[in-house]
This record gives sequence, C-alpha cells and structure tokens, in this order.
Amino acid sequence: MGCDGGTIPKRHELVKGPRKVEKVDKNAELVARWNYCALSQEKLCRPIVACELGRLYNKDAVIEFLLDKSADKTPMEAASHIKSIKNVTELNLADNPAWSGDKESIKGDKYDDMQSARFICPVVGLEMNGRHRFCFLRNCGCVFSERALKEIKSEVCHK
Repeated sequence: MGCDGGTIPKRHELVKGPRKVEKVDKNAELVARWNYCALSQEKLCRPIVACELGRLYNKDAVIEFLLDKSADKTPMEAASHIKSIKNVTELNLADNPAWSGDKESIKGDKYDDMQSARFICPVVGLEMNGRHRFCFLRNCGCVFSERALKEIKSEVCHK
C-alpha cells in the first residue's frame, strides 16, 4: 500500500508542479485554415470569399452572419470586422487536378491526405495547403501564390 513506515516520500512525489501547456499542431492548424470556413467551421464550398485579413469564409455563412443582427447574439470574433458584403471579396480559385477529395465516395476506409490541397496557383502550380503564402487581387478576386506575384511583378490580373 505504501506509506506504512517503510517508505519516505520525496518532495517531487508530494508537490504537483504547474501543468504543461498543450501545444497546437501547426500543420493541423494550417490545414484547418485552408479547408474550413473561419466563421461557421464548415468545409469550404464555392462561392468562397476572403476578408482583408486573409481569412476564408463560405459566402453563405457571411450573408447569414450579416442578416442575423439580433441583440441576443454576440458578434463572432472571426468576423467582427465584417460590416457589409463589400468588406469581403469573392475569390476565383483554380482547381487542383490531382485532388480527389469530393470525387470519391467516403466510407471511412481510405486514407485522406490532408496535405493535398483543393486549389492551386494557376501561374506556378503551388498547392494552397498552408505551406506557401497566397495573395488575392481585390479588384478581380484572382488568387496567386506570393512567389508568382514576385516573379511577374505586376498588380494586373494575369488571366
């Protein structure tokens, strides 16, 4: 049983130290930012919009957020800066031909590669999976990787 006179407890056995803070997996956080709506936490589906902070939203979720201004509902932190639909830009995203996420039936018996992205940069071909920076042009909504914008060095839409 212990502590019956035969053992002497040490200090580290009696004193509990502060708990260690759990670290968030950075890769999982990046994948979540690029695959889920920042407002409703649902999977991103077209039409996709972005705010000036670079957060991605489903357009339906933003419209519902703007229409539901009841007093009992507190504003969400993820979208408190969005005051009207003019504060967001609809994005023109290029589909990744190698992505097969929604094309196959999901039964739970297959490996789902979260590092494979739904969208790519149309100029360079980099995947939008959170590892590379992406920018969008506010006037047309076209999305390009930062590497492509540095190589081309123009603020005009490339399409």
